[in-house]
Amino acid sequence: MTKKRALISVSDKTGIIAFAKGLVELGVEIISTGGTKSTLEAEGIPTISIEEVTEFPEMLDGRVKTLHPKIHGGLLGRRDVMSHVKEMEANGIQPIDFVCVNLYPFKETILKEETTQEQAIENIDIGGPSMLRSAAKNHQFVTVVVDPMDYDQLLAELSKTGETTFATRQKLAAKVFRHTAGYDAMIAEYLTEAVGEKEPESLTLTYDLKQVLRYGENSHQNAAFYQNAIPVDFSIANAKQLHGKELSYNNIKDADAAIRISREFDQPAVVAVKHMNPCGIGIGETINEAYQYAYEADPVSIFGGIIVLNREVDKDVAEKMHQLFLEIIIAPSFSVEAFTLLSAKKNLRLMTLDFSQKDQAIEDEKVSVLGGLLIQNQDIVKEKSENWHVVTKRRPTIDELNALEFSWKTVKHVKSNAIVVANSHQTLGIGAGQMNRVGSVEIAIKQAGAKVNGAVLASDAFFPMGDSVEYAGKNGIKAIVQPGGSIKDQESIDMADKYGIAMIFTDIRHFRH
Repeated sequence: MTKKRALISVSDKTGIIAFAKGLVELGVEIISTGGTKSTLEAEGIPTISIEEVTEFPEMLDGRVKTLHPKIHGGLLGRRDVMSHVKEMEANGIQPIDFVCVNLYPFKETILKEETTQEQAIENIDIGGPSMLRSAAKNHQFVTVVVDPMDYDQLLAELSKTGETTFATRQKLAAKVFRHTAGYDAMIAEYLTEAVGEKEPESLTLTYDLKQVLRYGENSHQNAAFYQNAIPVDFSIANAKQLHGKELSYNNIKDADAAIRISREFDQPAVVAVKHMNPCGIGIGETINEAYQYAYEADPVSIFGGIIVLNREVDKDVAEKMHQLFLEIIIAPSFSVEAFTLLSAKKNLRLMTLDFSQKDQAIEDEKVSVLGGLLIQNQDIVKEKSENWHVVTKRRPTIDELNALEFSWKTVKHVKSNAIVVANSHQTLGIGAGQMNRVGSVEIAIKQAGAKVNGAVLASDAFFPMGDSVEYAGKNGIKAIVQPGGSIKDQESIDMADKYGIAMIFTDIRHFRH
């Protein structure tokens, strides 16, 4: 009886020595090539070279070595079809029963800043995916493994019966096609970006499983967290958890919202988020001052919230946060004293994030809908207040302009219809997600309370009529920033003039649905 054969060719050599030795002990012959062959032979593991099997030399700098009928015939030939068996015998093709292959490190190559396009292309594997796909297609007879994590399980199964089950082969084959699809998706994305294609005729995406979640938005929903195959440094997916219980589905969404908002500020800033909306944002000369402003913005809603700070958490700030029930605290770092204090709460998630990467290239936003996917670039337009124009008789003061700039950075992250009442260093009231704009205005002004007098107001989209401006004027708002663009803009302008409000049009809308 012909001995069983395994073809082994791997870039990632993790665990390969033990796996190959295990196969040899079970009477399996090893076919190998290149660096893998040298690695195995250095450990005393006998191998058969690809050239011995194909009777054809490796050529074109290694680009052609396994693309040969004696390899792919051995992988694809069906052992239950007599015509296949006869053709294989007539052409000297021996069956290959096991394939252990992983691919050229394309991902690792393109992650290096110094990589040229030529180097990237040279790391596109051709023979590897071809062998994997051939073996996976014929998984009725061939066992194919692409992940070193599967070596031990495979050897254990072979040790018991000398065979793998069809269920195992099918499971491994499915993993292979996921793997090659993800590999090709990365290549497709890289080359698509290289040629500047913005709306390709088909979209290929690949993500890696980061975490199976306990449940989704509600306890009866299953959920998992996948992250980009090419990691995004400034993201919740790349934040490092130092302490606390695992993140939930809603934690991840809220933390993502808070991280996006924190990206707006270079000075010390603290962002508190609750249910995808900011409930308090503060900026200051120090992170301690910024935190105090964020807390005072809404000391009720911050309870159970997510906090992002763009400076190290020191002992003073930690002592203040320690007094509250919070879900997550994210910062560039924690002092030893701060971490010791906060980690005393066993469930509080403490996470670090590299804020130096906040302005790196921003990926597109992807939103699922029934039967499809919406894609848009993120709302990161850089605005300059000198490009805004005053449309009222009164111009804003310097202090009011600073407050308008702060509130405009904030309102773009609030769910529409969005209204933010603020001063130059903190939010005072936030109206979000209402079906009409005046409703959001009323909520924001009511939340601001006595602090509304002399404050400014930002609206993410235009006012459809003058009622919102009138309500703001009656309650002490002194300046408004909005995009403009309504057919009734003049009604809002006239109302602002009536109440002595300075109003600015930006000509840019920041509607967040």
